Formats: sequence, structure tokens, C-alpha cells
Amino acid sequence: MISKVGQIMLYVNNQDEAVNFWREKLGFQVISEENNGQGMRWIEIAANKDAQTSIVLHNKEFVAKMSPGMNLGTPSLLFFSENIVELRSDLSNKNVKVGDIVTMPSGRVFNFADDEENYFAVLEKK
Repeated sequence: MISKVGQIMLYVNNQDEAVNFWREKLGFQVISEENNGQGMRWIEIAANKDAQTSIVLHNKEFVAKMSPGMNLGTPSLLFFSENIVELRSDLSNKNVKVGDIVTMPSGRVFNFADDEENYFAVLEKK
């Protein structure tokens, strides 16, 4: 039986730029970094060291060569924040592309894009 989501694989074009985006714009931390010395490098990031779920950044081009036909599309991720107005303003001030705050049946939400134009959503959860 599955007990929780542990890691989310995110395939990116430039791992170093992706790490910088998540650290500098969203305050994520690098939890670990591995390199097998043969081109396979992955970087695990999370909102904090105690997070139960982390994101692992993989090199999209390398994975495509290693596993042809694998779906390398961006997963639809929904993050939670206690104050999305403040978060949206902070991201906007850091030149992150952000969408409008909209009210959904589940609460207020907005989306943002990383530097590779991958979109993610944030739901206000108090």
C-alpha cells in the first residue's frame, strides 16, 4: 500500500537555472545532489528540510536519450500557501510570471511559471 508521495520528478532543460529559480524565487532548499559520473545528475529540492515531498530535477535531454518514449512533460503541481496575496506579490516583484488570483470552489488560487515556461498553481490553505 502507498503511504505518501515522496518525490516528484521534474524534467528540465537546464538544471542549474532550475535550481536557481526554485531557491532564489521560491525559497526552496537543496536537499541532495547526485551525479553518477556518466551524465546522470539529479538535484532534490524541497520547500524545507522537513518536507514530506520533494522535487527532483532531472536533465530532460539526458533522460530522453536514456528512456526514449518516456513522458517528460511537466506534472501539474499544486502548492499550498497560507497567504497567496503576499506570495504572489513577492514572486511578481522577483519578475516571476504570475497569473491573477481567482476564487475556485476549493479556495483562492493563482499560477506562476518557472524560467522554462512550466506552469504551477498555488492554493491558499490556512
